[in-house]
Amino acid sequence: MIDKNVVTKAVEEWLQKGDYYLVDVEMTPDDRIVIEIDHADGVWIEDCADLSRHLQEALGEELGDYELEVGSAGIGQPFKVMQQYVNHIGKEVEVLQNNGLKLQGILKDVDAEAGQFTVTVKEKQQVEGKKRPQLVDVDKSFNVSDVKYCKYLLAFK
Repeated sequence: MIDKNVVTKAVEEWLQKGDYYLVDVEMTPDDRIVIEIDHADGVWIEDCADLSRHLQEALGEELGDYELEVGSAGIGQPFKVMQQYVNHIGKEVEVLQNNGLKLQGILKDVDAEAGQFTVTVKEKQQVEGKKRPQLVDVDKSFNVSDVKYCKYLLAFK
């Protein structure tokens, strides 16, 4: 049985030659190794194939009967690492808080070291001099641990 740390180390060796970063390494009970990588400009199939070849060479017979699957972090899937938050600054995201409240807004800022991010949302508030509540931009800050997920919001216009 191959150790997850050995696979992760081999992936990180390959990652050193580019701007890609590791999102996840999953070892499934049905003998699959699923590796997700990402890049600020997206992931190309050629890069996934190159990483797969690198792993086959680096791990050799240790891979044994494992099925190796290399791909990009799925668009529209919840973020798993802080770099994904950083890459989506300025883009629309959906946040599901631990209390079940869901909101949508623009990812404004990320503090990767503190594990925090800020989303600008539209809220109705009473504005002085106006009869009806107006939509205003409000910044909401979250700890990554305080949300069930944050993900890029696909918009088809």
